[in-house]
Formats: sequence, C-alpha cells, structure tokens
Amino acid sequence: MKPEAPQTDLIGLLPEEAEAALRAHFGRRGQPAFRVKQVLRWIYEREAFGFHEMTDLPLAERTALDEAFAFTAPEPSKISRSVDGTAKHLWRLTDGELIESVLIPTQTRLTLCISSQAGCAMACTFCATGWAGYRRQLTAGEIVSQFRGARRWARENGYEDITNIVFMGMGEPLMNPKAVFPTLRILNQGYGMGARRITVSTVGVVPGIQRMAEMPEQFRLAVSLHAPNHELRQKLIPLEKKYDLDELLDALRRFDAAGGKRITFEYVMIDGVTDLPELADELAEVIREFNAFVNLIPFNPIPGTEWRPSKRQRLNYFVERLESRGISAFVRESRGSDIAAACGQLRAEVTQGRKPVQMGSI
Repeated sequence: MKPEAPQTDLIGLLPEEAEAALRAHFGRRGQPAFRVKQVLRWIYEREAFGFHEMTDLPLAERTALDEAFAFTAPEPSKISRSVDGTAKHLWRLTDGELIESVLIPTQTRLTLCISSQAGCAMACTFCATGWAGYRRQLTAGEIVSQFRGARRWARENGYEDITNIVFMGMGEPLMNPKAVFPTLRILNQGYGMGARRITVSTVGVVPGIQRMAEMPEQFRLAVSLHAPNHELRQKLIPLEKKYDLDELLDALRRFDAAGGKRITFEYVMIDGVTDLPELADELAEVIREFNAFVNLIPFNPIPGTEWRPSKRQRLNYFVERLESRGISAFVRESRGSDIAAACGQLRAEVTQGRKPVQMGSI
C-alpha cells in the first residue's frame, strides 16, 4: 500500500493557491462560494489557530476542512519578556523541534524577527544559534505561523501591529529557498506586509541573492558582512570559503542594479578582532559603491568564547570613519539580551560539545 499523501497545509500556500484549494473543496461539498472568503478572512485577518475557531462556519464544514487540510498553528512553549519590552517566543513544532521569534518594539515600529530553519548550518563563530547546530528546514507554513502567532499575541498583550519583518532569527534564510521565497509572497500578498518592510538577512548565499535581484517586489536585503577582507571573513564565516567576498560583491551589484532594493550591511564589533582601526577604512572601501547603510553590532557574549564587545570609543570611531567616507552608519544597541534574544544569542537548546573559540585563533 502506498502511504497516504500528506494533507495540504493552507497556511503555507500562496493566497491564490489557498483560494483555489478552498474553492475546489467547497465545490465538491456543494457549499456556497462565500465559504471561501469566510475561511480566508480567518486565515489572513483574524489569526485563527485552527478550523475549530472559525465559528461562522457550520460544525460539519469545520470538521470537513480539518479532514481535508493541514493547518500549521504555532504552539508556544515559552514566552519571555525583557525589561525593554522585547518579547521572545519559543515555538514547539509538531515533531518537537523548537524555534524562536522575537518581537522588538520601538516608539515608531514593531519589528518581528523570525526563524527560517531549526538551528543553523552556517557555524559562524560569533553566533550561538550556529553553535547549537542544524536540525532541519522549516516549511513555509511553519515560518508564516511565527508571524501569525506573534501578531495575535501582540494584539492581545498591548503591543501595536507588527510593522516590519526581518528574517534574522534562527537559520540562514537563503539556504531554505523552497520555503522562504513563497513565504515572502505570502506575507506580502496575503497579510499585506509591504515588500519594503520585509528584510532577508544572509551571510552571503550568492544564488539566493541573485534570485532576490530578479524578484519584482522590492524586498530588502541585509548582508552579514562582519569583515572587510577574505582572510578575516573566512575565519568568522565558514561560507566565505564557498562564496568568497569578491563573488558576494558581484551578486550585490546585481541586486543593487535592480533598483529600489536597499542593502544593509551588518558588521559585528568584537574587541580586538573586527574593530581594529584600519578595518574601518577597509570596510568603507569595500562597500562605498553601494548606497547602503551599516549596522554596527556590539558582540553579544556567548558561553565558550573569550571575546568581548567593542568599547564605546571604538564603536564611535567606526561610525565617524564610515560617515567621513559618505557611508551612513549606526550602532545597533542590544535589545532583549536579558532573555537571550539579542543578535547572535538565539538558540533553542543548550549548546554542548562545541570547542570554545580562543582569541588567538582569529
């Protein structure tokens, strides 16, 4: 006997695909066409966590939907709130894997940082998520469900609506193209998130950057550069050995040439490693051709390393040197560090067995 085909997950479908699937389903059941809009409204506007919540549908139709379709819904395992208002959700997936998303409020926006993989295979030396190792890819439904769950929680807990989404959680987004690229369109078309308010962060997956350059929507790109030369970068980011800095810059030129797709460069500031004075000018030289913005990110200490964040004086020096070369730069202050929600701190399990990185090895 052939195993039964898995149910189609409505949450992971593009809006037009979800509408077509529902139209066919209700047509077979002799139901009126307005049933389709009822379900879509529960999905895209009302954050239903299952068909059982769709109370304006008859019980028989809710039961039939549950038998015909899968409906990925977030299951919060733990919710942590920082003193600065940052909120981290630890979501449990159906197979028991744990992933994290983070809500980051400011006076003018509410940004949601979402995960694209369970764990991460990039093994960047300064990132706790990479230390925990790679588990598996997330589906489009599992990525979208983080947004749906976080938006519903935010509305129920006194936060404003989510204004921005960044793929900066667990995982390397462009190493999961099968799920991430449909998710971008689902968030944009289904949930009304403007393309310019959705940013994909990458450590330099060249094929994915090239694919983003070809997309008609103006999704944003954040590049985790973290070093201005090949020698230092390959010590921090193993992917540099596959897609080196020159190849990465060529891909970014293609992305930039597409027009209207702003690039942000992320640069981690590690005392005595990435913040040497001469590296500021080298960084400026590498990225000066792009009309880009630089986020300088003080290193968030993680167990197993002797590294420390750069001192304030050196952070200010980098800002001044970059801006003197016509490059906008800003020090991104850590948010949610008391709940391990700051940049580079996300992890869903205790890291064990990883050899500490010593200062002298860089």
